[in-house]
Amino acid sequence: MSYEIEKPDEQWRAELLPAEYQVLRQAATEMPFTGEYTDIQTRGVYSCRACGAELFTSEQKFEAGCGWPSFFDPKDTTAVELAEDGSYGEVQTEVRCARCGSHLGHVFEGEGFPTPTDQRYCINSISLRLRSRCSIDVGGREF
Repeated sequence: MSYEIEKPDEQWRAELLPAEYQVLRQAATEMPFTGEYTDIQTRGVYSCRACGAELFTSEQKFEAGCGWPSFFDPKDTTAVELAEDGSYGEVQTEVRCARCGSHLGHVFEGEGFPTPTDQRYCINSISLRLRSRCSIDVGGREF
């Protein structure tokens, strides 16, 4: 698969911290309940830590109790790509950044969460960077 942002492995290693590299470029998984975005309610946009592409928003985030940030839908349909992943002895659906191909986590369906999509995008905090936004409502417009 080709991506808008492609870099040699050496460049990814130089630009990312070792733990970021392991998750984003080698499809590792961070330990549950350790990530910085697991339990926060800050409003904003979650971007790919590797390339900055906007992936999810706080409006799609929900508490799943699984130890990783959970979203019921990406920011838009082209933000992420899904791929079959059989690396854990069972077939799962991997979630990757559609712009650079970095591993983000996995998506699960049919778990019964009361969300509009019945999906749980289970994403590694270390794959994301949150750009928070403060909003002020002035005359019905948010700034």
